[in-house]
Amino acid sequence: MQVRAVSRSAPSTVAVSTVVTSVLTVQSNGRGFLDLTDEAAAFLRQARAREGALTLFIRHTSASLTIMENADPSVLQDLTTALSRLAPENAGWVHRAEGPDDMPAHIKTMLTSVSLQVPVRDGKMMLGTWQALYLIEHRSRPPGREVVLQFVGAT
Repeated sequence: MQVRAVSRSAPSTVAVSTVVTSVLTVQSNGRGFLDLTDEAAAFLRQARAREGALTLFIRHTSASLTIMENADPSVLQDLTTALSRLAPENAGWVHRAEGPDDMPAHIKTMLTSVSLQVPVRDGKMMLGTWQALYLIEHRSRPPGREVVLQFVGAT
């Protein structure tokens, strides 16, 4: 494959002068995707973030984070189906300490991600047009979840 045209914006440089951290507590209704984009944007406004990086980290082993399309809800529905097929509850798992969805939830977390990093410029996340930040709940009756939000950069 031959690349026909490549362009790059001029680099910008800022001195890292700020680290702002907050813990977002989330209660979900069970399996599925929960959009955290607005909460992350509110955190950046409160932190007076200008340019840097936003990190999200979930403090659990049975839920995860992802950046995914936000335009068509059927994408999230299909992804939930795909994860269920990859780690079904009825696969004879040995670890069932917290019920039949316990081990499948751990597998789904391992297949996805527990942290995300998003560049921030002019106080806004540099997400693509159809991208959003999601917590993926893998349990049918989850406990409260905690997501650490941390901005490192200039304010």
